[in-house]
Amino acid sequence: MISPENAYHGRLGDYFARMAGTSPYNACVDRPAVLDLAGDVAGLRLLDAGCGAGHYTADLLHRGARVTGIDGSATLLRHARERVGDRAELRLHDLEAPLDFAGDAAFDGAVCALVYHHVAARARLLSEFRRVLRPGGWLVLSTTHPTAEWLYHGGSYFDGTWVDAKLPDPSMTIRYQRMTLQALVDEWLSAGFVLERLVEPRPLPRLRETDEARYEKLCREPSFLAVRLRAPA
Repeated sequence: MISPENAYHGRLGDYFARMAGTSPYNACVDRPAVLDLAGDVAGLRLLDAGCGAGHYTADLLHRGARVTGIDGSATLLRHARERVGDRAELRLHDLEAPLDFAGDAAFDGAVCALVYHHVAARARLLSEFRRVLRPGGWLVLSTTHPTAEWLYHGGSYFDGTWVDAKLPDPSMTIRYQRMTLQALVDEWLSAGFVLERLVEPRPLPRLRETDEARYEKLCREPSFLAVRLRAPA
């Protein structure tokens, strides 16, 4: 299992499941960008790696994909099962471990949304994505924007340390690694992927109607980074 400080277990998982559905960062920035990069998924076999409470899985199912979702938090998987029922295959699986439940070329595409920066064994995870994707398959991955982390934490932009970020509930924190843009791209290319698209998503216009201040901030300062990577054919 992923260690408690690197995953959303227990009360933290319940908090994230509630927040992820309506948070402007998830609902109006990251999720629309990830789904746009995924494109037409009808009929495709997809892996939702770090599926959380099932929000991305539900959207991919709605668009006609066949989805296997995995997460290292039993708490979040419980919420995912409540959200999608038996329409997807959901597995408790630690992203620090090999994807040994899947055969070679088992999936047409994979989504890994806002979990990459929590994983320590990223080189192995990327290698496993390469293995379970069919030749020419794609990986859509999102993570925190390096500039956003620099603005939030201060200090050196090139600080690659692990940090414990405080959440709105001060009794809860989540652990992840700060990375530069160069470090991120180097990891993806070194794993053999081709970078097809890179986006710095801005919020959906509808956010302005409910939270103008947050909308203006997210239009001014980056929050996430999302890419579409292609496995060699």
